[in-house]
Amino acid sequence: MLRGLWQLTWIEIKVFMREPLGAVGSIVMPVLVFLLLGRLGRSIAPARDLSTSTFFRVNVPVFVAILIALNAVLSLVAIIAIYREGGILKRLRATPLRPWTILTSHVLVKLSLTAVTLALMLLAGRRYYPSGIDVPAFSFAIALIITIVSILSLGFLIASIVPTARFAQPIGAVILYPMFVVSGLFIPAQLLPAWLQHLPLSYAVSLLQGIWRGEPWSMHLGDVAGLTAVFVICTALSARVFRWE
Repeated sequence: MLRGLWQLTWIEIKVFMREPLGAVGSIVMPVLVFLLLGRLGRSIAPARDLSTSTFFRVNVPVFVAILIALNAVLSLVAIIAIYREGGILKRLRATPLRPWTILTSHVLVKLSLTAVTLALMLLAGRRYYPSGIDVPAFSFAIALIITIVSILSLGFLIASIVPTARFAQPIGAVILYPMFVVSGLFIPAQLLPAWLQHLPLSYAVSLLQGIWRGEPWSMHLGDVAGLTAVFVICTALSARVFRWE
């Protein structure tokens, strides 16, 4: 069964990479945004000020990380909708592969592309990033994986209910991007209404910001619990309402 999972995952990666716009939007664009913001920071602020700037030191990497997450989710929603509308999901379900294998392969594809994008972002951005800062890359990668898996479950829920492929990404964007704006990345969380502080992306931003600053995981158990709850709830709902055709 694992062999089937890896083979299907590899096939999905090749199918995705055959579409240049998908690869550019999911991999190249976040890296370019990180480089452009890093270069902008160096051009408008001295190195010393840049190193102490919360925006360029913390918010820019978290902004790009969330952008990576949103790209993965919107891409997933569109692909699932296209596969359903084209009858591909129906044909895949008729194969010996189990349903969880088919859906898990899409998650692994998004996690693989996320890992590549994050690695490129960190490597390419070293030139423009403030010097003398110890970046906890491994811990940040783990936090981003937790975020991606949690938000992908929300993406599966959206993909389960969208009527057609034409409406997949617009509906996903309408749900996710307003959540992004009020996640606490642009507006201090203390200034937001209490209920907005419990959105999935609010937990994600809090976790990613804290881990990037070097804070211990023990300070963000609530964020991990919140993202885990999102995953459990969205996965349970998706299992009930997901349509294969």
